Amino acid sequence: MCKPCDNNGFTLLEILISVVVLSVGFMAIAGVTVSTMRGRSFSAAVTTATTLAQDKMEDIRRLSYSGLPSTNSATVEDYGAIADYLHYKRVVSTKISDPAAGMKTAAVAVYWDSDNHSVSLETIIAK
Repeated sequence: MCKPCDNNGFTLLEILISVVVLSVGFMAIAGVTVSTMRGRSFSAAVTTATTLAQDKMEDIRRLSYSGLPSTNSATVEDYGAIADYLHYKRVVSTKISDPAAGMKTAAVAVYWDSDNHSVSLETIIAK
């Protein structure tokens, strides 16, 4: 009589299937990791742009109504002009008598990525 063979190992087919399943899982994890890194980078850029806009807005508020230009105006700090933030551009615009007489609207827009993205803040200053 022939004794059945005692196979304690895995077949080649089982090993190949497990390698394919693991490879698909690792590829999915790699895709999620790349997406997370892109999201973190974009969030950091938005935070930096918002901080730059807020800093300029605080400067504008310190000037008060009389310190702002007396005509509609726009000032541009182009790419490379903001110290330590060479990849950002800041535009400050002032509108007179907007929304009403005795009021000025000041807006700050910060751009990055060749003007593909921006953050804007606006405030109204009264006499």
